Amino acid sequence: MHIPDGFINATTSLGAGLISVGGLSFALRRAKEFMEERRAPLAGLLAAFIFALQMLNFPVAAGTSGHFMGGLLAAVLVGPWVAVLVMAVVLAMQALLFADGGLTALGLNISNLALLAPLAGWIAFISVRKVLPAGRRSVVFASGVAAALSVLAAAFGFVVEYALGGTGSAAVGTVAGA
Repeated sequence: MHIPDGFINATTSLGAGLISVGGLSFALRRAKEFMEERRAPLAGLLAAFIFALQMLNFPVAAGTSGHFMGGLLAAVLVGPWVAVLVMAVVLAMQALLFADGGLTALGLNISNLALLAPLAGWIAFISVRKVLPAGRRSVVFASGVAAALSVLAAAFGFVVEYALGGTGSAAVGTVAGA
C-alpha cells in the first residue's frame, strides 16, 4: 500500500510531507505525556514486528498489492500517539533500506499509514468498545472492526492524494474502486 516515488506530483507530496511533520510533532508531544518507561521496549518490539509483517505482500486488484499495516495493533497495545511514531519509524526504515515507497513519497505514506490508519482505527476501536460489554471477546471484535476501518481510512487518504496530484493514467474512480 506504499505510494512509490513519482506516483503523486511534487506539490501534493510536499503538502503531505508538511502534514506529516505537523502530525508527527503533535504525536511526539502527546506520546511524551502518556509514555511509561515500561512501554518503551514494547514500542520497539512492535516496530520490528510490524516491519517484518509489512514485508509480506498479497495481490489486491489488477496491478496492485497490499500488506499488513499494523497501525491499529500498535495503537491498541501502546496507545495512538506512540503508534503514530512506531509506524513512522517503520515507514522511514522501509523507504531507506528497501526503497519501499521511496523518499519523496515518505510524507504521503506517513500521512496515510502512520497518521490516518492508526488514528482512525483507534477512534473506531474506542467507539466499538463503548457499546460492547467488557471482556476479551469485545477487545478482539472491536480490534477486527477497527483494523478493517483503518485500512479503508488509509486507502481513502491515498484516493484523495491521487485525485489532488496523481500522475498515473487511471481515472480517480478506477483508483477508488481498486
